Amino acid sequence: MSAPEKEASAGLKAGIEYGPLILFFAVNFLAPLGPLTRVLVATGVFMAATVVSMIVSKMKLGRISPMLWMSGALVVVFGGLTLYFHDERFIKMKPTIVYAMFSAILFFGLVTGRPLIQMVLGSVYSGLTPEGWQKLTRNWAIFFAFMAVLNEAVWRNSTWDFWVGFKLWGAMPLTLGFAVANIPMLLKHGLNTEEAKVDEPPVE
Repeated sequence: MSAPEKEASAGLKAGIEYGPLILFFAVNFLAPLGPLTRVLVATGVFMAATVVSMIVSKMKLGRISPMLWMSGALVVVFGGLTLYFHDERFIKMKPTIVYAMFSAILFFGLVTGRPLIQMVLGSVYSGLTPEGWQKLTRNWAIFFAFMAVLNEAVWRNSTWDFWVGFKLWGAMPLTLGFAVANIPMLLKHGLNTEEAKVDEPPVE
């Protein structure tokens, strides 16, 4: 694949992963609507954009990643509950469920001796040794468990706007920063820096 094609592919993946969140934030902060209406409209846009992202991923990339399947399904389910009951708590709980499921899956992989994260990020962290995959799995399992607890603490003790701001200015930077913090460990365990892309952390 040529350099322009790689850049186009990377841009498409970024749009698929971050597009729905960007639209969610934009509608929530910019739409001139009442509090409850703004919650419902932002949630509806988030659901629709997530479904579109999954369709685009299938059409343009030939597949829908396991993480996108899981997150997309939960967005539709909890977003639908939010719209049906007019209750913002359901969409607030969705990240907790996603983080907890990711953490449980990764811990299961550690216990059974199968670093399941390698199935998802094998092409991203090229050359990583088995010990490196084990440590990366452990690190992300702990991080996702922490994020599940943190999301619960934030949404249960703050307003809707504060929680949305936390997702934008808290959860996303924390996830990216954690991915970057793992780079020294990855380099010590065989990470191929010529082929790897270490700037693509899992996205909730």
